[in-house]
Amino acid sequence: MFTMQIRNASLSFADRKILRDVSFTLDQDTRAALAGANGCGKTTLLKVITGLISADSITVSKTKGMLVSYLPQSDIVLPEKTVYEVAEEGYARFSVLTEELERISEELGGKCEGDSYTHLITRMNEINERLDEAGYHQRKSRIEQILQGLGFRMSDMDKPSSTFSGGWQMRIALARILIEDPDMLLLDEPTNYLDIEAMVWLKNYLRNFHGGVMLVSHDQGFLDDTVNTVYELFSGRLTRYSGNYTSYLKQREAEIAQIEKAYAEQQAEIEKTEDFIERFRYKATKAKQVQSRIKQLEKIELIEIPAHLKKLSFSFPEAPHSGNDVMITEHLFKAYGDNVIFDDLSFIIRKNERLAITGRNGQGKSTLLRILAGQDPDFRGTVRDGAGVKKGYFAQDSEKTLTDGNTVLEEVESVADTKDIPRLRSLLGAFLFNGDDVFKKVAVLSGGEKSRLSLLKILLHPCNLLLLDEPTNHLDINAKEMLLEAIKAYNGTVVFVSHDTHFIKNLATRILYLSDDRPEFFEGDYDYFAYKLEEKEARFLEKEKEKPLSSAVSAKAQSHQEQKAKRNLIQKLEKESEALLGTCDELRAKLTALEEEMAKPEVYSDAARITSLVSEKEKTEALLEAKEEEWFELSERIESEKKALS
Repeated sequence: MFTMQIRNASLSFADRKILRDVSFTLDQDTRAALAGANGCGKTTLLKVITGLISADSITVSKTKGMLVSYLPQSDIVLPEKTVYEVAEEGYARFSVLTEELERISEELGGKCEGDSYTHLITRMNEINERLDEAGYHQRKSRIEQILQGLGFRMSDMDKPSSTFSGGWQMRIALARILIEDPDMLLLDEPTNYLDIEAMVWLKNYLRNFHGGVMLVSHDQGFLDDTVNTVYELFSGRLTRYSGNYTSYLKQREAEIAQIEKAYAEQQAEIEKTEDFIERFRYKATKAKQVQSRIKQLEKIELIEIPAHLKKLSFSFPEAPHSGNDVMITEHLFKAYGDNVIFDDLSFIIRKNERLAITGRNGQGKSTLLRILAGQDPDFRGTVRDGAGVKKGYFAQDSEKTLTDGNTVLEEVESVADTKDIPRLRSLLGAFLFNGDDVFKKVAVLSGGEKSRLSLLKILLHPCNLLLLDEPTNHLDINAKEMLLEAIKAYNGTVVFVSHDTHFIKNLATRILYLSDDRPEFFEGDYDYFAYKLEEKEARFLEKEKEKPLSSAVSAKAQSHQEQKAKRNLIQKLEKESEALLGTCDELRAKLTALEEEMAKPEVYSDAARITSLVSEKEKTEALLEAKEEEWFELSERIESEKKALS
């Protein structure tokens, strides 16, 4: 089993501690999400693991030859090559072998009769065997399958990668590291810019992936389908939770209730202490007690509630009355030159409906929403508003409607009802504008911040038909949940474009799916729609299974009894491995406690005591080293047994 162990990772930027003595283990069975508030250091941790950022201190131990691949969430720089050529770089690690093979072929070509060349043929066979095991000679088929799974067409393969948008370049980079077939995948927001078909494909790919996976994502539905462990990064410390993301939220909810209770008790105690100090500050007879209370306050370690798990709430203004038929679309035709987007599309949007528009990128989702919003008059057919309809439209470029000279607070005050003014600060906090952020000028905001601010402005505006294009972009999971609950309670009609599976599943009453075929409506909940997409993906996978297996996956069949015995042995060894990891964690905790004790002034000035502690520390370090070595040997044995079983 390939294993990667990270121990005592610490990193500070100025006086801010990003990582505080973080330790955890990843292996080829890992399916983990990395959770935490925006800006807590998730990306930094992934970069520290891969060595892209230097930590103040860290120990990384991994199995010899283990390949770790990392996909950043931004700053992707692709070489000046075609889409296919960039993806093929996933096989670059074999270039040393192919070059050696070429040299041997040339050398054999120059051999005369009678020359000894047995060793060259032996080496050539070894290289060819390794390349066959890796599927190197069948790479064209695999590269095309992965690129197509991520939404590329065969006609895209020979196009320069530089001609694609940033979102599509991210897909090319994702394809390249999937093609690398590493032992450990570290993925930072891999679902950004993926349409729903590509997400279904990636979800199934990761389910069948032979190595370990750690990923950051703001798509809760995707996480629920792909992970069985969640690591939460909060205040620089990492905590592990078993189960998928929804399970983590439930566990965390119970913990948050306890934290909130402790927080309330601490605040009450602080208030009482501050009251005492203020009451007796100027009484000489109480000076000693006052100083004592001041020191108590200074020593208090304030309890914090994780920002990404705070309960956020938002409610829409009351929707004005509208007729039952909110919008009628008849015989809609739209084309860009020879590219026909819609041809004879007709449908009715009913009052209180939640219509989700989803499908592959480039199929006209945003175009349709612009037409419905009255922003694009260049079409044939009829789009008619119902009686009393008042529209609110959020486009992906809605930040263009913002006033650069306004502060964030002034911008929302310009559209808010008088009754909403007192709660604007808390609403801005829900949209990730905290503290002094509300006084920033709009001109200095990032693209994501402007998008969030534009969305909040739309939501504060009274209307009875909301048209939302990717409203969850740039929101974290908690803010998405707040928006979801608010829309559920909203008494108007909603038409939204989204690829967020959790959002669609919990909100849509009807789904319009746009693909290469004719637009298709799915009545009812998300489950049937998901079933049809899974069915499509299953047909694709079935075709793949029909292809001949490589020598890497062919093996002699074992009897049922032998397989059962081996599985039982592996299970027993894995339990021993878990127990050893627990022992190692306990020994590390003991070392930390010893070091803290040794650092106390009253201890290091006591020669006898410090000698005893040093001796105990040395023994503990030796025991930890022995246990870790035992664990590594056990991991190698588990890997060997699993290989024999496969």
